Amino acid sequence: MSEEANVQGPVMIAAFEGWNDACQAATNVVRYLVKRYESREIRHIDCDGFYDYQVARPMLCHVSGRANLVWPQTTFYDITLDARRHLYAQIAPEPNYRWMEYCSQSLHIAEELDVSQVVTMGAMFSDCPHTRPLPVAVSDGESQCECDREYNGPVGIPTVLDMAAADRGFAHASMWVSIPQYLGSDDCAAGTMRLLDALGKRIGFTFDTTELRRKAEQWKAQASVLVRCNDQLGEYVEHLERDYDLKCKADEEAGLGTPQCEQLVREAEAFLRQMGE
Repeated sequence: MSEEANVQGPVMIAAFEGWNDACQAATNVVRYLVKRYESREIRHIDCDGFYDYQVARPMLCHVSGRANLVWPQTTFYDITLDARRHLYAQIAPEPNYRWMEYCSQSLHIAEELDVSQVVTMGAMFSDCPHTRPLPVAVSDGESQCECDREYNGPVGIPTVLDMAAADRGFAHASMWVSIPQYLGSDDCAAGTMRLLDALGKRIGFTFDTTELRRKAEQWKAQASVLVRCNDQLGEYVEHLERDYDLKCKADEEAGLGTPQCEQLVREAEAFLRQMGE
């Protein structure tokens, strides 16, 4: 694909239920866009051969008094953002088998749709406070975030699809939002909104997140009530806030020159020594 196509061609986002989707923050990006903007289903990938039905079980659904089985499947949507712009979205449970074949079929559909850029999305539980903007890590073919450079360990289907897209010549990006691990698995609108903001910056579009913003404030308020009712949890969140603020200060100071960076390193070392006492 030409450089011009990489810049101007349509984008396909992909999110997968399961291990890669803490609090459904990533897949809810697709659900929110489908609900908020004009959209239509345009492609599917047959589920047979990709799923263990004892893990991703079919669902029984009654419609107009008639029972129907709904099998796990991959759905591709065409979402119209405005009169001049649309994007494609892929959503599915994470497959259990034949990941490389699954990614090959996904990217074949992307090629049919003349997609130039594939953006995978995920959400992970992490040690971060709910009182601060949830961290979002973005990696692409030009730069990697710190966590991607240092991580060694198991990966999910978003990472495999991202690497397969790179091998196939697509422009590609991976976006992950961190979710406070102490808050359980309820939907996290704040995480979904952070991913949408990151996606909007990448494609040059401002999404309407009015509904998400309201839900995110409710999520934050409920979390704050939980923390106030548990002294030990409150101390833990205060510790996370100090770590978060220190890292933000480090990021700000990093571009100001060596003396400021050295001073910040000394402050960080002193703080860590104090925490270890």
